[in-house]
Amino acid sequence: MTMATALPTAAEIGIRLEKPRVQVWNAVLGESRQRFLKERLLTCPCETRTFYVSCNFEKAGVWAGVGGFFDPIFSAIASERPDLIEKHTFELVHILPRLRRVLTVRNPTLTDLASNDEKVRNYAADRAFRIVHGLIDLVASWKSHVDPLSPWMIACDDFDRAGVVDSQFFRELIRRRGKTLHISLILAVSPGNGVSTAIAFSPYAQTEVLDVSLPETAPVCLDIQTAAQTAEQRELEIGNDTVLKQIHLPSLIQLWTWAERPDKVIRWRYFGLSFYCNLGFYADAMRYGNGLLEEAAKHMPQDDHLRWWIIIKTLNANTGMLDADAGLDLAERAQRLAEEETAHLIGTVPVAWKIQLLYLTAMLYARYKQPRDLLKGEEYLNMGYQVIQTADIPEGERHFQSVFNRNGLAMIRSFQGRSQEALDLCMDGIQKLDAYLTADQHRLHRSILNYNIAQVYVAIGRLEEALRYFHVAMEMDPNYSEYYNERGNVYLRLGRQEEARSDYLRAIELSPPYHEVFTNLGQCCRKLGRFAEAVEAYSRALDLEPNDSLALVGRANAYELSDNPGAAIADYTAALEHDSKQWEVLANRGALHYEAKDHLASLSDFDRAIELCSQEPNLYFNRSMVLAELGRHGESARDLQMALAFCPVGAMREEIEACLHARMEQNSSRVTCEVAST
Repeated sequence: MTMATALPTAAEIGIRLEKPRVQVWNAVLGESRQRFLKERLLTCPCETRTFYVSCNFEKAGVWAGVGGFFDPIFSAIASERPDLIEKHTFELVHILPRLRRVLTVRNPTLTDLASNDEKVRNYAADRAFRIVHGLIDLVASWKSHVDPLSPWMIACDDFDRAGVVDSQFFRELIRRRGKTLHISLILAVSPGNGVSTAIAFSPYAQTEVLDVSLPETAPVCLDIQTAAQTAEQRELEIGNDTVLKQIHLPSLIQLWTWAERPDKVIRWRYFGLSFYCNLGFYADAMRYGNGLLEEAAKHMPQDDHLRWWIIIKTLNANTGMLDADAGLDLAERAQRLAEEETAHLIGTVPVAWKIQLLYLTAMLYARYKQPRDLLKGEEYLNMGYQVIQTADIPEGERHFQSVFNRNGLAMIRSFQGRSQEALDLCMDGIQKLDAYLTADQHRLHRSILNYNIAQVYVAIGRLEEALRYFHVAMEMDPNYSEYYNERGNVYLRLGRQEEARSDYLRAIELSPPYHEVFTNLGQCCRKLGRFAEAVEAYSRALDLEPNDSLALVGRANAYELSDNPGAAIADYTAALEHDSKQWEVLANRGALHYEAKDHLASLSDFDRAIELCSQEPNLYFNRSMVLAELGRHGESARDLQMALAFCPVGAMREEIEACLHARMEQNSSRVTCEVAST
């Protein structure tokens, strides 16, 4: 990162560099900054396509900048590459909600289709970032088709006010495609935020932070009466239309704020919290949820129903972020919230609320607390179970809630290593749902129960039984990408590589991209001897997640097996930069250095590998060969003796003994032995 005070014109911003260029401009917020950015874009050369977007979450919502970027180019993409629109409908309807009127999302899952009272699964937090990567793939495919060489300049105003997924899109766009697509960014932030913004881009972009002196402009706002009338009219037009609610959410919060109606602001913020929590955008959902409970207590103290659902959605968002490793502090805050509300409300709330709160509290103890408190989690589950048994609720609902609760206990039993009890609980749950519910009720939870049984069987190594339950779950929910990925892993463990490959390809087809499935496909293709396909799959995984060490090592091995030692060494080296304690990687790189006759580098790798794994005979055997090439025959003989000490009876021991005998006979003469790859 460099600091600068002189401000170049946009024409002077080079973009055909080793790294793409990102300029961060510190300037006061307001219309003067917006005008200034647009004027700077006008100085770009005529061959440069320019974009101005505002990333302000409060003004345009979760996808403010991304929606502003795609909105003007959507029609062109639809006209010139309708295949790309069809491929990326899932991503597009999230960032441009109006498209839900005209696009049909392919391959919906039961999680997408379940009614609110049957939606027992929210998507994992990483699904939001899959959307980011799918959109980048869409941009890359379209620009490569229609505009591969000309530069693009994107000016992102209010970048420090962007939502989580919104800012992630622009960071990943620059990292993944900034150089190849000739894309540069100008990011406008409030004074003092430039350095931290630039640091987020600096690993993969050439960054500059510049101070821009602009006159302050007063924010535009409506008077109380006009704002209230406008908001009321907009609410009438929206009615109960969820798409319109999503589109107008930011403006309604702003209008009711101007109108000094905190009750209305709270209700619309709750809609944002609930809506984006259900979609799995947990961090952005909490932009609406932070402080909302306190505001509701202050301005709407009698509305227990709203307060209750704020609590539940806040806990859902927190647990969603915890699944994405959001940190111990968040876990503790969520646990405190659950405990406080359990203590205050457990005797007064309706029974359905009580059941839900006890279950969520149990999960915070048993799943998210570090270290897990399984006994406390089980205690809360049992409290909930007793409430269910005595509650005045319909019989079918009682059986479903009982099964759902006992599924939580099955998770605890699995954590405890009591696998058969976990299996019995899940199987009993399926039987109860089949006996007491109609076939079309709670299909999502039934599929999850079968999936959970499959997971337990995988954990205890009973893979054929796992396949049976995966099959049942996937018959019920045939478009859930993760099921195919995980079943592919089972096939791979069973040595059924072609079936694994088919599942991985189907998983890729059903979802925006995620790196794990491409890594798994690479592993499969490598085992099949399809090294070019393996390299392609690993490369795709690393494009999505450059820190995927398994993909780096796997690609290195695929390069090695396809006679590309230079590329293999480069990938082994990159893997060691992520984790220098991988002794197998050091050994493999050492073997390649040996074959390239770089004996000193080879010796260094084997020395370090033996430090990390001092009882592996292969390492001593291979290092003895390197030492012999360096003329250090006494040390070579000692390594062979160490290899014998750790080697069981077998063919390798015989080979070591033969080499040691030859070494002893020839004394200082050179002995050639092939280095074995670990």
